Amino acid sequence: MFRYLLLLAPLFTLLFCHREINSGSGRKAENNYKTLCASCHGPTVESFVQRDWKHGSSRLEIISSIGGNFTGGANHHPAQKLNEKEVQELGQYIIDAIVERKQKMITEGAPTNGVYTSQGMTVQLDTIAGGLENPWGMAFLPNGDLLFTERSGKLWRITPKGKKTEISGVPPVLVESQGGLLDVELHPQFATNAFVYLSYSKFRDSAGVQLATTAVRRARLEGDRLVEGLDIFTALPYSNTRYHYGSRLEFDKQGYLYISVGDRGDQDANPQQLGSDCGKIHRIHADGHVPSDNPFVNQKGVRATLFSYGHRNPQGVALNPLTGDLWETEHGPQGGDELNVIRAGKNYGWPVVSYGTHYDGRPFTQLTEKEGIESPKTYWIPSIAPCGLTFINSDRYPAWKGDLLAGSLRFKYIERIRLDGEKVALREPLLKNIGRIRCLTVSPDGYLYVAVEEPGFIFRLMPK
Repeated sequence: MFRYLLLLAPLFTLLFCHREINSGSGRKAENNYKTLCASCHGPTVESFVQRDWKHGSSRLEIISSIGGNFTGGANHHPAQKLNEKEVQELGQYIIDAIVERKQKMITEGAPTNGVYTSQGMTVQLDTIAGGLENPWGMAFLPNGDLLFTERSGKLWRITPKGKKTEISGVPPVLVESQGGLLDVELHPQFATNAFVYLSYSKFRDSAGVQLATTAVRRARLEGDRLVEGLDIFTALPYSNTRYHYGSRLEFDKQGYLYISVGDRGDQDANPQQLGSDCGKIHRIHADGHVPSDNPFVNQKGVRATLFSYGHRNPQGVALNPLTGDLWETEHGPQGGDELNVIRAGKNYGWPVVSYGTHYDGRPFTQLTEKEGIESPKTYWIPSIAPCGLTFINSDRYPAWKGDLLAGSLRFKYIERIRLDGEKVALREPLLKNIGRIRCLTVSPDGYLYVAVEEPGFIFRLMPK
């Protein structure tokens, strides 16, 4: 009899903890979530609502994942500092918060008739597409059609009249955590060669373990399908993590393609090591071969595609149309998101220099600047989780012309950044609570398009 009681003991523990959570001890779990989890997963568990659950979404499976009991799982997780009872309470809090968040999403909808006023500008949202699943990248075709990706692995074309068509021929992607089909970019001479570029989480098996990395595929758009697909860039090494892919694509005026790659969660091995492709910005020709003037092209043991290094997770890249400079935003840890101007061969510091801390409050480093390391043009504390970046060079928005716009996943707004040369002269939040902003782009006719997730929409901003 005693043996059976021992076997049932874990169940009694879970039931007891559940009763404690429901009776009020959930306040501690909520505080633990806000302290340890919110900066990555959202203050209202946003990133848990629309996602694929690698290890299952039941309470027991979530608790096991928090505790780091799965291969390639949460051994980086700040919640590992919690004891068993606190982990159980945190798991239940996440389950309850997900249910509450889903119910709220059903009732709140999207602000499709929203009017937003800023310093000198009033705009109204025009819904281009709705009911989307994590839209991630956007690019305009010469005829005005919009291509956009969904992280689930789908590429779509939508016409100015709203006809939506799926594009076939997309490469297989690993849709887990932050991975999937990510950015999309067109060749500067798309009108003559029809080349489309996709960044995505590429995977392979190694000794029974599924590994992943950031890759870029070039293909030709023929009607509603991609043909002649070829991977022209694959970041090495592969990793068993499922986050920090980076993955933004940007062509400059000379036709070079820039690719952002995150540190894949291994800040000790990747960003400062020139033998790794991770935690870097890369520069290649449009067909994948290496420019002869890349900064590390002749160094032994260094990947010749490297352009800059010391990055954490760059998910915003934009070319200044007036100066040709490449600007970048990247996620810090707990605080310390950065805005940088990218220069050839420069070190941007991660994790040697940072304004952020570990998620439990411990510092990565005591240094916020160091000789030989580029300092950010601005940084964010607390983290805004920057994703999506574009310059406004359109007469449609006269009060914003020349400004840089950075999206925020965490706080669900756009930050307008007025520059004086390379100095930040003004910062203003725009479109508050519009949704988790994933991508910003300006159409050929000068309108700003905004892709948001949870729920997924693409909006056009119409000046009033």
